[in-house]
Amino acid sequence: MIYGIGVDIEEIGRICDVPDQERFVKKVLTPNEIAVYKTLNERRAAEFLAGRWSAKEAYSKAYGTGIGQSVSFQNVEILDDRTGKPELVKHPFNGKGFVSISHTRELVMTQVLLEGDSVK
Repeated sequence: MIYGIGVDIEEIGRICDVPDQERFVKKVLTPNEIAVYKTLNERRAAEFLAGRWSAKEAYSKAYGTGIGQSVSFQNVEILDDRTGKPELVKHPFNGKGFVSISHTRELVMTQVLLEGDSVK
């Protein structure tokens, strides 16, 4: 059973223009995500950060609460599997979660689907 669907779209440049970028990265990305982020070139790092921001926003919409007490940037972790597919490896929903992240030069669009009979 589908529990929730969330989508988000974000301008990559807007994420890059956030003042105090280092603080922002630590707020949005988990330690495991930061480890990946630090290995990327400047353009790919911007896409990665914007993608994770947007995917976590989409997750919070699918969960039904928005970012806040129930869903934080730190309790949702998205890492790529060995083929490069993004996966929700940590999240508060007690069921399956699926994420898709797509980029253009200027935008990132994400979708999250939560599946299961779980209740918040």
